[in-house]
Amino acid sequence: MALPMFRRCSRFPPSSSFPLLFLKKASVLSRPGTPRLPAALRAYSSNKVVVVGLPNPFIWFRTRIYYFLIRTYFDKEFSIDEFTEGAKQAFSHVSKLLSQCQFEALDGLVEKDLVGKLQEKCSLLPPNYKKALSADPDDIMYTTPGDVGIFYDDNGRKFVSILMRFWYLTSARLPDDSMEGTRLFKVSIGEGTEEEETKRLLTAIYEFQREFTKGVPPNWTITRIEHSKLLD
Repeated sequence: MALPMFRRCSRFPPSSSFPLLFLKKASVLSRPGTPRLPAALRAYSSNKVVVVGLPNPFIWFRTRIYYFLIRTYFDKEFSIDEFTEGAKQAFSHVSKLLSQCQFEALDGLVEKDLVGKLQEKCSLLPPNYKKALSADPDDIMYTTPGDVGIFYDDNGRKFVSILMRFWYLTSARLPDDSMEGTRLFKVSIGEGTEEEETKRLLTAIYEFQREFTKGVPPNWTITRIEHSKLLD
């Protein structure tokens, strides 16, 4: 099964950019022993979370070179925005299937060997961890490209791999001690209520790969999935 949102080649090189969170009408709760939030994090007077990414200039320039190579040798209609939007849709869809343990539905979307490994790991997760795997489209705060690879195998087949990193909010209740060392923050949203809604900011890494050999269907397959420390 092909990923409908990935009909064109797209590409993103490594990136060390990081998100700056602007939490409107929100209080940020940090726990002892965890990294402090970026200095640019501010609390504002609305109930919306806005994330702004600051890219590394060197990475930004290198990324443009990769874009040029992809357009020149792989896909003349390559669109950065189109791939990013498709990656977000795929991430939300696949993460939901993982959360619901619908592994058969991952056929054609995720590499077969990886599906087997994910099934083993997910079967051991408690319900709250499974819930934390799911990323609703509205809860995806920031998306940025990571490593990009262009390679050929011994038979001359051409491949492109693009790693994407996602930051998303979850309302799943997770113990603080199990999340130590991850990019994880608590965000309390809402005012005027006895019990404010608390969400955590989690990160996930999904790697997409497509074969560009002539005659091969233009389908992207997910070859790597990481969710903070949920799937360790």
